[in-house]
Amino acid sequence: MTDGTELELRRKRLLYRSIYRGNKENDILLGQFARAYIAEFTAAELDQYERLLETGDNDIFDWVSGQAPVPAEKDSQIVRKLLAFRVRF
Repeated sequence: MTDGTELELRRKRLLYRSIYRGNKENDILLGQFARAYIAEFTAAELDQYERLLETGDNDIFDWVSGQAPVPAEKDSQIVRKLLAFRVRF
């Protein structure tokens, strides 16, 4: 399998994980975020995004809503991009 094919499969898996989180608010937020940006993520950014998706829904929601700061060990370029992202209804 080529690197491009592997990256594309990885993007599809991460998109699926973004859309079907189990928490409706994060399904919408992460689903729209992934649809908007995942195609352009590099392998390193996909690593960052995958680490973000390993975080609990409540923590992600608290960061995005401003109810809690992002811990230093979770901060990344992708997390900052997510915090700047706005959901469209």
